[in-house]
Amino acid sequence: MAKKEVVEGIFNDIAPKYDLLNHLLSLNIDKGWRRKAMRCVEEDGKGHLLDVACGTGDFSIAACRAGVRQVTGIDISANMVNIGRKKVAEAGLAGQIDLRSGDSEAMEFSDNTFDTVTVAFGVRNFEHLEQGLREMYRVLRPGGKVIILEFSMPEHFPMKQLYKFYFRRVLPVVGGWVSGNRGAYTYLPESVMKFPQGRAFLDIMARCGFQGAARHKLTFGIASLYTGKK
Repeated sequence: MAKKEVVEGIFNDIAPKYDLLNHLLSLNIDKGWRRKAMRCVEEDGKGHLLDVACGTGDFSIAACRAGVRQVTGIDISANMVNIGRKKVAEAGLAGQIDLRSGDSEAMEFSDNTFDTVTVAFGVRNFEHLEQGLREMYRVLRPGGKVIILEFSMPEHFPMKQLYKFYFRRVLPVVGGWVSGNRGAYTYLPESVMKFPQGRAFLDIMARCGFQGAARHKLTFGIASLYTGKK
């Protein structure tokens, strides 16, 4: 199967337990990472924001609460999107947030549509990374900002060794037990370890057109916040 189909199947399957496991396995640190990412949204970027790989809508909801006036979210997993729509409605934000199923590597939006483009923990799931980034660049307006939040591997002792142990030994067991899909939580650490990080990813962003690409490490390098402009 193509990676795209594998990813779609994984997230459709774990969607009902995704939020619980996300917060449990990150010890709720992921909420702080999202807040830091939202602080990167500039005032002139709060008109219309595109949340790529929006999942169950946490980042889209956070964007509205941070002052973004309109959010469109897109995700390959229909089950994740359906859960996200319910959360949006419960938050009273259905008039501001539009979540829809779609392929992040072939988006239906016109060129230069969005003031800001974000993606939280999604770019490593792209089957064709550069194609996905070029699509994000295409739909971003000139002068607009891309904000990418992604897992990364710590580089120094002892966090590097502790993180690898947690990722390889603890996360698949706990994630598999709670979700009923151990394969999904084996895929997660594998996808993080294979993903280009730091300078390698910044170079890819630059190749795809983004200017001034920069990285900020979060929590000893467990996650990274990448930004760039069109």
